[in-house]
Amino acid sequence: MRNATTLATTAQSLGGEEPRKQIDSKAETDRLISCPVYYDRESISSQVTVRVRERKRTTHDGIKVEFVGNIELFYDRGHHQEFLSLSQEVAAPGDLRQTQTFDFMFKNVEKQYESYLGTNVKLRYFIRVTISRRLAYVVKERDIWVHSFCMPPDSNNSIKMGVGIEDCLHIEFEYNKSKYHPKDVIVGKIYFLLVRIKIKHMELSIIRRETTGSPPIQYNESETITKFEIMDGAPVRGILFLPPHCVLALMNGTSYRGETIPIRLFLCGFDLTPTFRDVNKKFSTRYYLNLLLIDEENRRYFKQQEITIFRIPEVCLQFALCIEHRLATGVLVLLVIIGCAYV
Repeated sequence: MRNATTLATTAQSLGGEEPRKQIDSKAETDRLISCPVYYDRESISSQVTVRVRERKRTTHDGIKVEFVGNIELFYDRGHHQEFLSLSQEVAAPGDLRQTQTFDFMFKNVEKQYESYLGTNVKLRYFIRVTISRRLAYVVKERDIWVHSFCMPPDSNNSIKMGVGIEDCLHIEFEYNKSKYHPKDVIVGKIYFLLVRIKIKHMELSIIRRETTGSPPIQYNESETITKFEIMDGAPVRGILFLPPHCVLALMNGTSYRGETIPIRLFLCGFDLTPTFRDVNKKFSTRYYLNLLLIDEENRRYFKQQEITIFRIPEVCLQFALCIEHRLATGVLVLLVIIGCAYV
């Protein structure tokens, strides 16, 4: 960028609307930047302000504004795949003698993917302003963040799975559904059907698994979003109500046949994205519930089950939370409460 010219861009909310929700995202230098949130089919309008040094004239070959969506694989930083590119010329070739502001609008833009920043991949939307000059271009970029909604599924089946060793251990797990929104609550139960070994530790975790690239060059990264101890030889943080025989069982590190432990895991405190499947044939992101048991001899037993995370509109979310609240307050249940509000 030449000393004679300074370029500044401002991302403004649409006319007549309140300030937009902001998302903090990491830039290339690992510094945090604040990005306004936009949605699919929503217009993007703002202004470009070009400032020139006082009493200096700047000649240019045109000023262009672009709206770009691309996918960057961190192990192949030299190649960005653009899946969206729109362009507008806001100024014809000429001279700039003073600060000028140019309006632009990209109307009803289809944003088919949600923004994403992962371990090995970044899906990014940004506004790029270019001042064309004979010797060098002046370029400025401003990121925005896109959220994509989908309606709640018509069917949402419960999950049932088991862990067992013949004639020694048989434990079953049941979760109320298989598809959740980011503000949802995972409700489940653990059934001890046959226990002839001493269990000293049990934990539930949510794992995010990111797959990038395609064979033969493919990378898989797993990240534990959260991990909670259900049993660890003594009552754990988050237990609000348990009958006395269950408390004693947890303190002794044992579980008895016929015992049931309810679980309630709040998702609202975690950074969950929707589930992504084969986005532009570049990456996928999936979530799994992982239940781990460790016995006295440090033998490990685990079971994983994929769950689907989906984002719903705020109106649907408020309605869903209202229904869940009414159901929760209408029934008295003894629960192991686990989550952001209790831990």
